[in-house]
Amino acid sequence: MENDEYFMDIALNEALTAFEEGEVPVGAVVVADGRIIARAHNLTERLNDVTAHAEMQAITMAASYLGGKYLKGCTMYITLEPCAMCAGALYWSQLSRLVYGAADLHRGYNVMGGLLHPKTEITTGIKANECTELIKQFFMKKR
Repeated sequence: MENDEYFMDIALNEALTAFEEGEVPVGAVVVADGRIIARAHNLTERLNDVTAHAEMQAITMAASYLGGKYLKGCTMYITLEPCAMCAGALYWSQLSRLVYGAADLHRGYNVMGGLLHPKTEITTGIKANECTELIKQFFMKKR
């Protein structure tokens, strides 16, 4: 749990960067053997690309670092529950463990019918209040 909070803090820093750049504040970190191998945040506005979610960016970076397409033995920390698209990409990457902070009750993979790999271990609610508050602040600022 202590390590989960440490790495979620780093994902929150990525989400804060997204917030400051006018992106939906979602951050992701991929860890292998206790080391960060990828960190990313949403880039959908900057890249004008609906697929440029933090998770997708982090998957690409981690796979590049590892020299292969599978993220076996890796943990991804995400500030917000992945959408169905990102869950699908995580499924295909065979991610070993997923840790996310805030649930997405409107567009998260749990309500949208997305699936993760059956061997992926899932931990939820790590720093959920902080993750949720950042999202709320972003959308209040937008309105």
